[in-house]
Amino acid sequence: MSTVLVVDDDAAIRTVVAQALRRAGHDVTVADSLAQLERALAVLLPDVLITDVILPDGDGIDHVRSVSARFPLLPIIVLSAQNTLTTAVRAAEVGAYEYLPKPFDLDVLSRAVAGALARGGMVSEDALHEADRALPLIGRSAAMQDVYRIIARVVSNDLTVLISGESGTGKELVARAIHDLGPRSAAPFVAINMAAIPRELIEAELFGHERGAFTGAATRNAGRFEQASGGTLFLDEIGDMPMEAQTRLLRVLQSGEFTSVGGVRTIRVDVRIVAATNRDLASQVATGQFREDLFYRLNVVPITLPPLRERRQDIALLARHFLDHAAAQGLPRRQLASDALVALGGHDWPGNVRELENLMRRLAVLSRDEIIDADAIRTMIGRHASLTDPVDLDIGQAVRAMIERIAHDDPAALDDGTLYDRVIGEVERPLIEAMLARHGQNQLRAARAMGINRNTLRKRLDTLGIDIGGTIGSDALRVDEPERR
Repeated sequence: MSTVLVVDDDAAIRTVVAQALRRAGHDVTVADSLAQLERALAVLLPDVLITDVILPDGDGIDHVRSVSARFPLLPIIVLSAQNTLTTAVRAAEVGAYEYLPKPFDLDVLSRAVAGALARGGMVSEDALHEADRALPLIGRSAAMQDVYRIIARVVSNDLTVLISGESGTGKELVARAIHDLGPRSAAPFVAINMAAIPRELIEAELFGHERGAFTGAATRNAGRFEQASGGTLFLDEIGDMPMEAQTRLLRVLQSGEFTSVGGVRTIRVDVRIVAATNRDLASQVATGQFREDLFYRLNVVPITLPPLRERRQDIALLARHFLDHAAAQGLPRRQLASDALVALGGHDWPGNVRELENLMRRLAVLSRDEIIDADAIRTMIGRHASLTDPVDLDIGQAVRAMIERIAHDDPAALDDGTLYDRVIGEVERPLIEAMLARHGQNQLRAARAMGINRNTLRKRLDTLGIDIGGTIGSDALRVDEPERR
């Protein structure tokens, strides 16, 4: 008979869990604190340990690290009401076999215990520091807990991940979480949207090109694979990739080698691949629109993101987060009335989390009241039948609302000669940040897209205090690139 040690300060949970496991044929010992856990371990070596995170005398996850060091083969299951990505990753990183958010299904717990007994525990290194603050993955719903658990299991390895989900569900955020929490976090994270690249330029964008490879190729350009060397390459909207480019991508994934367009030298890079799609790739494989072998090469670890309508309990949490984020960026601080939360919960959100974020930003800019009520929600949703496109906010309205805010908060600023620079700066910053993000933080390409030269862009980056990390060096390598003006 296997022995299970259950540690939880809630007597009701201890009782229910113990009864369920005893019915399943296990011998169960219970404890209500870390002190009692240590006393139990002094006289008993259980086959499985189940522990809560918040205990009267300490943090259960921190203690798991100590227990795992002394008993490396002991499978540990962590229970927690702190249902965040941080909790899931912490549990995995300190060596927990499984993490189950509260409330949990007793059948799920029983299966986890059976699995732990059959397969033993996992061992990994501690590598997490304040991840909740760094990663904007938010949600306590059961669907998001499933996503967190998968992320926690894949961050420490290099398995290829395929993220699927409707537009606006946060696929790039998941890709960034996998990168930022893993051993490649100090290396580049490079994103490319396959749907935004003309078919004839996809190979040059991915693999780079040599000088003279085609008309207009005045110098050698490194492709996204080279830019991401040592880090993570995020292939967004992979389902839009043309068949001929799919064939070459497959060869690169198989061999890790490629040649640039117009080049003869073999280039080898060490890159982790994370791909994403809002399409049904299996259906595309069946209709011959997507290579079956590439699909299986990408779909090693699948992560499916739920649409917002299937995680409505997260809407209030997300809405408040987006309002706080808007306020941190200088927009007016707003709060949501209780009837506003009801109105938000009743919307179907065809644009998912992106739609909710854009709605909150509009309300922060355009609402005249600090407290946003249900009427304001319904009016704004009715005014914008689709809130999925971030550019459908009238810029003129936004600027007028900005001036009203300045007049309210700092009336003297309307007459001190700084208003023009202040407003232009607030409009210029999101423009530059958006174009840098769109072009993988490449200053040269972002400058070209905006119709300015690279030196002008760098001056504006310094003036506005925009930090893009280590990407300046990659641009500096291409000093022979001619400027447009």
